[in-house]
Amino acid sequence: MEFSISNNAKRLTLILIGAGTLLTLVGLFTTMGDHHFKTRLLANGLINGFFFFALGLGALFFLALQYATETGWYASVKRVIEAVAGFLPYGMGILGLVLLTLTFMDGAHIYSWMDPEMTNPKSHHYDEIIAGKAPYLNKLFFWIRTLAYFGVYFIFLRGFRMRSLEEDRIGGTELHFKNYRKGATFLVFFSVFSSTSAWDWLMSIDVHWFSTLFGWYTFAGMWCSTMVVLVLTTLYLKKLGYLPKVNESHIHDLGKWTFATSFLWSYLWFSQFMLIWYANIGEEVTYYMMRIENFKVLYFSMFFINFAFPMLILMSRDAKRNAGILTFVGIVILAGHWLDVYIMVSAGSLGANAKIGALEIGMALLVAGFFIRVILNNLTKAPLTPVNHPFLDESVHHEI
Repeated sequence: MEFSISNNAKRLTLILIGAGTLLTLVGLFTTMGDHHFKTRLLANGLINGFFFFALGLGALFFLALQYATETGWYASVKRVIEAVAGFLPYGMGILGLVLLTLTFMDGAHIYSWMDPEMTNPKSHHYDEIIAGKAPYLNKLFFWIRTLAYFGVYFIFLRGFRMRSLEEDRIGGTELHFKNYRKGATFLVFFSVFSSTSAWDWLMSIDVHWFSTLFGWYTFAGMWCSTMVVLVLTTLYLKKLGYLPKVNESHIHDLGKWTFATSFLWSYLWFSQFMLIWYANIGEEVTYYMMRIENFKVLYFSMFFINFAFPMLILMSRDAKRNAGILTFVGIVILAGHWLDVYIMVSAGSLGANAKIGALEIGMALLVAGFFIRVILNNLTKAPLTPVNHPFLDESVHHEI
């Protein structure tokens, strides 16, 4: 069945984009004279650029994972995963533009290691720790890594999509086994890049600090947020009468993934926090001191939202099959993980001067509206149910 974007969906995206644009302009006007204006503006660009880029990347990872494990149940929702993954090139564009701007502005007080004064022994701003990390944290190597991430992700995304559409035309198992091999290969790249990119784009904001769990922690938040988007998109299509072969068991599985990944994120959040708190080493606890002193309510509320909330509500079987509950919990979880990225970026770049106002809400709504419109547009480009997927029959009869 072919999908077409309804007028209501078009209006929703226009409302989000319009409201986001208006709030952003209000935020720009009211903060223009602020000493931290440029840093705040670019910090918000980085927050939303990374968050929505990560949703596309999470979908690509999940697609590759299904190929590599030769999963059967997901075939009926494969096109939903591909549609979300299809945002990745746009996410690369937004995130890449922000990173390029920051590079030309010597970090704009977000990436302090980009400021040449920090590594110049003759400068009053010389920082011995930053200078010691310069072989890795320098503009040239940063961009070599960033372009490598973007290039690898785009090549695999394009390959998966082309073979998926070709499989619709010719069928057979040859393309399936090729996707199986490519999926496993992608996971090898992703296992490294998911951590190093988190170090480059997020952890290096707090350049004196480091954590061996940070890459996994960031990945878990990305994965959980992506599962929420997949659930919400599938439920939306079902409500409109699409995806007739998707049953309650498919919804249940997507709900279980959301439940499980929220626990994964929570485990890593607690592990990182507990180990650093217990060791109480000065150069490690500074990361949490900044966040607890200036963002105490937001910081611990984020943990409650992303852990206790889904745990209490999504634990039962019936809850994972209820569209209303999944939608409500999903929206709350998305807000919680956006808040997680907000605190990662703003606490390290703006410290006590960070705040959530019209600028922050406006830019989030603006990119969210664009994100939704791209996904809906991607859904129109191919049949919502793969025609010749070798596991389609298994997926259609999936019952748990």
